[in-house]
Amino acid sequence: MAERGIKKAKLIEGPVGKTLINLTIPMFFAMVGMVAFNLVDTFFVGKLGTNELAALSFTFPVVLVINSIALGIGMGAAALISRSIGEGDHHKVQRFTTDGLTLAFLIVIVFVIIGLSTINPLFKALGATAEILPLIKKYMSIWYYGMVFVIVPMVGNNAIRATGDSKTPSAIMMVAVTMNFIMDPLLIFGIGPFPRLGIAGAALSTVLARFTTFSVALWVLGHREKMISFANLKIKEVLASWKSILFIGVPIASARIMIPVSMGIITRIIADYGPKAVAGFGVSSRIEFFGLAAIIALSSVLGPFVGQNLGARKLDRVHRGIKLSKLFAMIWGALILMILIFASKPIAIIFNKDQQVVSTIVIYLTIVPFSYGMRGIIYLCNVSLNVLHKPLQAAGLMFIQMFLLYIPLAYFGSKYFALKGLFFGVAAAYVISGIMAHFVLKKYLSDFERKS
Repeated sequence: MAERGIKKAKLIEGPVGKTLINLTIPMFFAMVGMVAFNLVDTFFVGKLGTNELAALSFTFPVVLVINSIALGIGMGAAALISRSIGEGDHHKVQRFTTDGLTLAFLIVIVFVIIGLSTINPLFKALGATAEILPLIKKYMSIWYYGMVFVIVPMVGNNAIRATGDSKTPSAIMMVAVTMNFIMDPLLIFGIGPFPRLGIAGAALSTVLARFTTFSVALWVLGHREKMISFANLKIKEVLASWKSILFIGVPIASARIMIPVSMGIITRIIADYGPKAVAGFGVSSRIEFFGLAAIIALSSVLGPFVGQNLGARKLDRVHRGIKLSKLFAMIWGALILMILIFASKPIAIIFNKDQQVVSTIVIYLTIVPFSYGMRGIIYLCNVSLNVLHKPLQAAGLMFIQMFLLYIPLAYFGSKYFALKGLFFGVAAAYVISGIMAHFVLKKYLSDFERKS
């Protein structure tokens, strides 16, 4: 008999559209909250000056690399957990949850050591100047030490979502957002009894807020859901779990890492236009995450939905869920495009009033959003391929997108048409990749159906 917390698969019954909406709404607010988390940092750091804003922009690709590794482990574990729930095997649910968290913790230790010893050479390679490098070091020195509180909750929240519960991870995220919003100005500007720490205060605020999510996520998984268990621990079984998680997680992480790595390369190209252009690109990237929040939220819950229904062999619900999700992505992308075309300049001025920074933001937000619908297709197809245990195919699509399309098209666009050409290249890469992802997922769903 299943223990309290995992009673049955929640996502294999009821109207498909309504189920996805009910899952996505709380996740949307959580994603908006997490985007707000980054935008709050960007807003307050922007008040310190353009150099501080540029320094924060340089850290963004590196932070995303670390987050990508955590997401890979979390999504790998979640894909296995959701299918185990659909199969009704609670022991496997506990093993994949517990072993996924311990694996994340061990990886964090390795990256803290590597990260702290490579700050200067890494950011010099990304194009950071001698003036900006000390600011980056202040931020990342604190961020690396608090990385365990950033990474482990990301794995834990993926495990909670795999059960069909998107409300709890959303609530956990919103607590972190609220705490960051309160602590940021206090620690950055030294309000009241707090010391003025500048950009280091933004890093410390992030670590303190994430500590809250770390504590709550572990309590939910261990106490409420009974998904963490060290009873009768067998090394052979743990290693088998790690192997299964990494089989899915490594390609996911590799694919996710391609995004910040390619962003780092694009940042290096933009650095030739000066620190103000880098600052504008950094702000644009954060605003973009806000615009894509609903699609990212949907993709994060589509994985558990597809996983549980695959485990229960309800393939008609899988097809229906993916079809409705793609339709939503196209509609939402068109809506955000319309908003940003008219509102890009007022939004840009909120973050920084420098003319070159504002100009870069406006150029980006009036070109790249044309690709948002197809970008949503990429997210949805990749998460579905991962749950189908086709992570290598998903990673291959991401490789083609980033290194055969995104970087070359952006480079040649920049070379011949400056920043506008660069951003047109980015948009074109996403459109082509979205079309490819659609057909690849269609093929592997048909293959799975034939074998079932």
